[in-house]
Amino acid sequence: MGFRAFGGRAFKLVACVGLAVALLAAGEADAKPRKKKPAPIPAYATSVAWGAVTGPSLGAAKSIGGYAAGCIAGARALPPEGVGYQVIRLSRQRNYGHPVLVDMLRDFGQRVALSGLGTALIGDMGQARGGPMPSGHASHQIGLDADVWLRLDLPPMGRAGRERLDEVKYVDYDRMRVTEDWSDRQAKMIQIAASDVRVTRIFVNPAIKLAMCQRSWADRSFLNKLRPWHGHDGHMHIRLSCPAGSPQCEQQDAQPEGDGCGDELMSWLDSAAPAIEHPPGYKPEPRVVRKMPAACAPVLNAAGTRMASLADSAAVQTKAAR
Repeated sequence: MGFRAFGGRAFKLVACVGLAVALLAAGEADAKPRKKKPAPIPAYATSVAWGAVTGPSLGAAKSIGGYAAGCIAGARALPPEGVGYQVIRLSRQRNYGHPVLVDMLRDFGQRVALSGLGTALIGDMGQARGGPMPSGHASHQIGLDADVWLRLDLPPMGRAGRERLDEVKYVDYDRMRVTEDWSDRQAKMIQIAASDVRVTRIFVNPAIKLAMCQRSWADRSFLNKLRPWHGHDGHMHIRLSCPAGSPQCEQQDAQPEGDGCGDELMSWLDSAAPAIEHPPGYKPEPRVVRKMPAACAPVLNAAGTRMASLADSAAVQTKAAR
């Protein structure tokens, strides 16, 4: 009898303890922060919106944000043809940039012509107001980047003919060395671009950087600007420093001192890989840049901007929230 009574009290005690634990657990669950729904993606953070813009904004030229998260106000178009250069694939409408970039490329073309190298092919620069592109580059957003193809074997051509050109690859990935098509002309053209004081760095394939390092140069200081990067085996990617009058432009850190021909380059040669080639008709997912400066919103929405449809914007937000 006493045992049963003790057992009853024990049962009640266990039940009370269990109830207390359950209440405590419920309280802790309520105290835990609940997951917030993803914030809506503003239009100025999507490639859909920037790709729909038809022309530059008016006013003074200003590069805003970083090379891979920003925009440009007051951009200028590089004329499709000029002394020593011609712009390819004009239908992409990516021949816009800061006036400093436009002037640099025109000066570059003249130096290429004076050196008797041939006609430089200017590829993608940026969109009319910068921002993320629907396809291709993650950078090229603030009007300070430009791709220049390395092939110099083509004469001046009509605009239609320049839409369907093939990029010549100058890297043998089995040996991680330049191919037999590489010549003094490609090396000289890169040297001309890198010697411009407006240029802060030029991205090239590690094998191309090695070929430049192995040459004899009277002044090797420009080699510091040549930065090894994956892909970039048929073109060089020129990047300018933040220009005057662009206080919101985010400058990159300075390169390490020296010509960059030592251990760092060797490590790149061990890991370099060709860029991924997409099949014809490939349509990438819309790009979203979550760290887009808010100052880019008025650039996108300035008078004359044609925005993407609301349906397109909604689709981008849905995919970004997944």
